[in-house]
Amino acid sequence: MSFFCKVEVANIVQLKTELIMKSNEFSSGQNNSLILLRILIGWHFLYEGVLKLYNPAWTSKGYLLSASFFKPFFVWISGDSMIGVVDTLNIVGLIAVGVGLLVGFKIKWASVGGILLLAMYYLAHPPFPGLEQGPAEGSYWIVNKNLIELAALLVLYQFPVYTSFGIERFFNRKKAESVTG
Repeated sequence: MSFFCKVEVANIVQLKTELIMKSNEFSSGQNNSLILLRILIGWHFLYEGVLKLYNPAWTSKGYLLSASFFKPFFVWISGDSMIGVVDTLNIVGLIAVGVGLLVGFKIKWASVGGILLLAMYYLAHPPFPGLEQGPAEGSYWIVNKNLIELAALLVLYQFPVYTSFGIERFFNRKKAESVTG
């Protein structure tokens, strides 16, 4: 390994160590709240994905065709040639985000994936004044559950939640030990 590679690896390990130290600056209540938020959102994504996977009649076609915002785009992806791929990507995305958040592995990637999925759901049926509301349980105005969950994932993305609890913590610890040891 060249000198520059060793220096770069050492810098990465130092940054990860600083993040771990920053997460230790949070109180246990703050850490536990972030972990609970991560696990609950992960469960929600995983449950939705598994539910869709085991329901052979499920398709996103009706939801997409009834889109009230960016309608041409959502009609296009709900076409017969695309809907199979769209449904598969939706299910795989939901399950991958759910598992990542639930077990604490690649949390930042899972957060970004979840943000993208939720942004698509929100943009298909945004609760904007004057637009027809899509399928929803309740009445919303600008803010709905998709936007709130998206914001919660943005919070998880911003904090080093992978240093507190989850599988990723052990991988980061082993990398740090192998480089310094």
